[in-house]
Amino acid sequence: QVQLVESGGGLVQAGGSLRLSCAASGRTFGSYGMGWFRQAPGKEREFVAALSYSSNSDYADSVKGRFTISRDNAKNTVYLQMNSLNAEDTAVYYCAADAGDYRNYAVRARSLYPYWSQGTQVTVSS
Repeated sequence: QVQLVESGGGLVQAGGSLRLSCAASGRTFGSYGMGWFRQAPGKEREFVAALSYSSNSDYADSVKGRFTISRDNAKNTVYLQMNSLNAEDTAVYYCAADAGDYRNYAVRARSLYPYWSQGTQVTVSS
């Protein structure tokens, strides 16, 4: 079992930066692929970024060049560094972990992530 707890959300002005953290329980964090998703009001939850256990990454086109996903296995934590934020980035952000199956590629499908955080609100003001 894996439990994910997020922190770092909040209010930021357009053009600013924010870093989200997601701390995972368990002793096998390094075997999990991790993902970040977001959901704006009235919209479907969408893929943002993913990182495989072997550190292959993938990003949604809307955040490429602005967001960076990283992990610190020693701290059982995955991060999402968000730069050059704009109003379209306003959403509830979720981190997710896969089943610890040692995938060598970053995945986008929500169905492949059985573990999810409760989400944290990110609001970007214009």
